[in-house]
Amino acid sequence: MEHSLEIIGRIFGVSTLRYFILAGIPFLLFYRLFTSYFAKSKIQRRQAVRQDFVREILHSLQTTAVFALIGFLVLYTPFRHYTQVYQHVSDYPGWWIAVSLVLSLVLHDTYFYWMHRLLHHKWLFPYTHLLHHKSTNPSPWASYSFSFLEAVAEGAVLVVVVCLLPMHLLTVVLFIFVGFVINVYGHLGYEVAPRWFRHSFLFEFINTSVHHNLHHSKFRGNYGLYFRIWDRLMHTEHPNYVNEYDRIQANRFTAVKPESEPVATAVYP
Repeated sequence: MEHSLEIIGRIFGVSTLRYFILAGIPFLLFYRLFTSYFAKSKIQRRQAVRQDFVREILHSLQTTAVFALIGFLVLYTPFRHYTQVYQHVSDYPGWWIAVSLVLSLVLHDTYFYWMHRLLHHKWLFPYTHLLHHKSTNPSPWASYSFSFLEAVAEGAVLVVVVCLLPMHLLTVVLFIFVGFVINVYGHLGYEVAPRWFRHSFLFEFINTSVHHNLHHSKFRGNYGLYFRIWDRLMHTEHPNYVNEYDRIQANRFTAVKPESEPVATAVYP
């Protein structure tokens, strides 16, 4: 028991450090040191306040603890024998590390989209997802700001992924790391995508910070995590997304005064 607590504590400690580094550095850059420099990249004009940041950090620590317990379950208990986590890189071709990482992100996006829509059901929303939506103008600290029940639902994706895909421990670590970095970008509150991205094929299926920010400000639509695919297939993408993205980018790359933030007029699920 003591050994188990030590492992859980170690996972929690490393995960907490990762949270404060990967969310803290962007927060420091965009919200404290270079606020004026990045002003044209800000998605919403209003500012979040200190109490929002404190709430987001405290609940993110709770989520980190839940994720640490799930990680312990998957990697350090007999449950591991029911997963497809393998120990030796030579057990599969070397290229499988990269392929399995991409596939795990695709699986995660699918899981997240449908789980996310479920949490928006009127019977579940107040008890699960409302806390996250208190961050109507999210910051990087909001990346893990979930209620306990939502943290369990979010973290359960790791169980699903390792049971469906053969994954080396390195891939599991990369899956968690890459997922969190993208999550921080989605909650950044600023758009930092390069100018060329808008006219590339990538724009058609990859999410942006504007995409997820609209979900926080409008509360509905844009349920996807990494990709636009499910939102476009299910017609749940916010109708003003592309216009809003173009408004922010025009503000970033030209001297034109930004237009007022659009108000949604369409009805969608």
